[in-house]
Amino acid sequence: MRNGFILLLFEIIIIKSLFLNKISFLKESLKSLKTSGTIIPSSRYLVSKLLKGINFKLARLIIEFGPGDGKITKDLLKNLHPDATLIIFEINDSFYDTLLKIEDKRLIVVKESAASVEDVLKTNGFDKVDYIVSSLPLTNIPKPITATILENAYKSLKTQGYFMQYQYSLTYYSALKVVFNGNVSLGFEPLNIPPAFIYTCQKE
Repeated sequence: MRNGFILLLFEIIIIKSLFLNKISFLKESLKSLKTSGTIIPSSRYLVSKLLKGINFKLARLIIEFGPGDGKITKDLLKNLHPDATLIIFEINDSFYDTLLKIEDKRLIVVKESAASVEDVLKTNGFDKVDYIVSSLPLTNIPKPITATILENAYKSLKTQGYFMQYQYSLTYYSALKVVFNGNVSLGFEPLNIPPAFIYTCQKE
């Protein structure tokens, strides 16, 4: 009886913690909807499909744009090679503070715009990156800034490196094909709210 009560109490604590985390994400996303792009965290199905093309055995430097509360970040770290590095870019104060609490020596959290990716790489002693994973709501960002982000992301990638981006529309499909010289494949994940398109772009 006692063990059953303790187990029930433990389950209640876990559920409460998960609920509070979702409420926290919702509140922060509502305050910064223009830069977060959504009020609901990405589903595990979307995260899985977004990251499935990464060769974690070989990748030594991965960058993430717009990690939010760190859901994708944690999946990246779970699979990241022990000798690899993950640099994440987050400009929201609350999300940034949350990300700083993740204890992993492979993780570098920077409070910078994704447009400054080249400078951040140099500051941290890196030249080129293997993969860039982006959750940025490109359609919500002013076009000149988006253009700079995509251009600098392309420059930062190694030859044959990948830029992975999910969006809720096909608005930037043509623009990405221009940046990546047509090397863009399109995926779709219906089991997400809202359903999302996944762009996988490779640098020649």
